[in-house]
Amino acid sequence: MRQSIAESVTLSDIAERAQVSTSTVSRALSHPDRVARATHERILRIVEEMNYQPNVLARGLRRRQSTIVGLVIADILNDFHATIAKGVQDASYQRGYTVMFGNTDEDPMREERFLQALNQHRFAGLIIVPTERSHELLKRYVRTPVVEVDRASGREDAHVILADNVASSRGAIAHLAGLGHTRIATVTGSPSVTTGAERLQGYRDGMCAAGLAVDPEWIAPAARHDEASGFEAMQHLLHLPVGRRPTAVFAFNNQVTAGVLRCLKQASIQVPQQMSLVGFDDSRWAQLMTPSLTVVAQPARDMGYLAAERLFSLIENPDLPGTVTRLVTRLVLRESTAAIPAGVGAVDSSV
Repeated sequence: MRQSIAESVTLSDIAERAQVSTSTVSRALSHPDRVARATHERILRIVEEMNYQPNVLARGLRRRQSTIVGLVIADILNDFHATIAKGVQDASYQRGYTVMFGNTDEDPMREERFLQALNQHRFAGLIIVPTERSHELLKRYVRTPVVEVDRASGREDAHVILADNVASSRGAIAHLAGLGHTRIATVTGSPSVTTGAERLQGYRDGMCAAGLAVDPEWIAPAARHDEASGFEAMQHLLHLPVGRRPTAVFAFNNQVTAGVLRCLKQASIQVPQQMSLVGFDDSRWAQLMTPSLTVVAQPARDMGYLAAERLFSLIENPDLPGTVTRLVTRLVLRESTAAIPAGVGAVDSSV
């Protein structure tokens, strides 16, 4: 009968059952070529019967190598960040690592407290979605390999996994312009965060490529990357004079997009009949809502998985030169975008 993991079977228990020394059991599990075949097979059979689970943490301490990696993300309630975390967890599990998780809520003070806590424990490396202060905080607290994901802190020679934000945003604007929209607004993120700066650049590039000038009022910054900020930014756009009010909006992320939608619903503006909308990130609710949402879909799990794999490479070889990897996104066309409504005049592109 198998023993439960809670009973903490040890190498000594296996050695006693197999009538060999503890060191023989250890060699059988780590260097089977150094143990007689019959002995090795007997020990493996007993390991299976007793449901022995090796203490990975203790083994890491003996080797002076931790099996814990830190993961700091901005918002666990955001589907995108949760999916990144799943990618990190999946890769770590396959490599025998445990993930210690922290959520910053975009607050640098919370980020600092978590990094301080990690600094007090032995851990092998860190994967982080940076905030505006990460450059400073990583330099102050972290002495292990670091991989940044989704955003870049600006650290020299950093290892970073990103989406191709500029090309993705440019493609979203090209889609809206192709439908005849000329008054295209964006609800954007903070320009001090790389995703905000790059997606805004893609918006500007897309408008330029379509031969459209940008009214400064069409750029509505979200104070935070959340639903409430998206709602407030969309309110600003709806308060513009009718002749300058946008007929299409490109939203910075899924949380901001939710706020934009709530604002439009409260104002009784129909999507896409009166306002086309493209969001960034493909949440499950984006597929299930009515109308379903046209989005830029990021490979979130792949980003997390690749960040973890990059971290493990750095743990094995800390001298690897920094790299920035950009993953391709997809523009998923659904029901929230349509041709510019009949009777809606196009603004003069020289605005």
